[in-house]
Amino acid sequence: MVLQIPSTKAEPTVTWEALPAEFVLPDDPVENIQQPLLAAALTDALGAAGRIHPEMLIGSNFGLVATVRKKIVVKAPDWFYVSQVHPVAEGMIRRSYTPNLEGVPVAVVMEFLSETEGGELSIRSTPPYGKLYFYERILQVPTYVTYDPYEPSLEVRCLQNGRYVLSEVDAQGRIWIPELELFLGIWWGDRLRQTMNWLRWWDGAGNLLLWSSEQAEQERQRAEQEHQRAEQEHQRAEQERQRAETLAAKLRELGVDPDQLS
Repeated sequence: MVLQIPSTKAEPTVTWEALPAEFVLPDDPVENIQQPLLAAALTDALGAAGRIHPEMLIGSNFGLVATVRKKIVVKAPDWFYVSQVHPVAEGMIRRSYTPNLEGVPVAVVMEFLSETEGGELSIRSTPPYGKLYFYERILQVPTYVTYDPYEPSLEVRCLQNGRYVLSEVDAQGRIWIPELELFLGIWWGDRLRQTMNWLRWWDGAGNLLLWSSEQAEQERQRAEQEHQRAEQEHQRAEQERQRAETLAAKLRELGVDPDQLS
């Protein structure tokens, strides 16, 4: 399915300019408690798998900036990934990200659909720009993910010839994210005492990328198993020692010095 933008609209004039220091970034609250949990879990799994590097930028509800027709436009997606950014000056804190000026273009953007209309699928081409239009036509993000936690359902759109095309779901219900070389899918389970549908990563071989808490639990179980094996070895050694002492005592009763037999 190709989402068409009316051709009668003039192409936006986009420039990449530094955000003025006095510019007030939006600070809208999230729609529900699941949104920050979903975003944090996605990042946590990448970090636990060693897939996050210093030159990358991964964020949540963080402003992505473009200047469109000489006016600053900011969208703060629920989750995004940039493969390489310029480091900020020492002592400074990054407060937004302007692609092409501060690093390479944004590679992946995710929006978690709200219960009320939030413009995640809007192709509105005039201010306030729809999010789909902004990511497709202005930022030109190669992969745009939308997740509806109320259904739940997952859609991934990839740029082809400047337009978003829906990606195919595989037999396991997962979708390949080429920029991360990972599959993305929905997984039901528990994290941080929250049992719900989570977005999770799988590698190309189908292995689930574990959260740090799951890795810690695996390490705890391995340590417990090692402790149990060591305890069993100790018990076997103790049983062998006791058998040897019993045999030696019987030999002495028979007048045989067991030390002379060795």
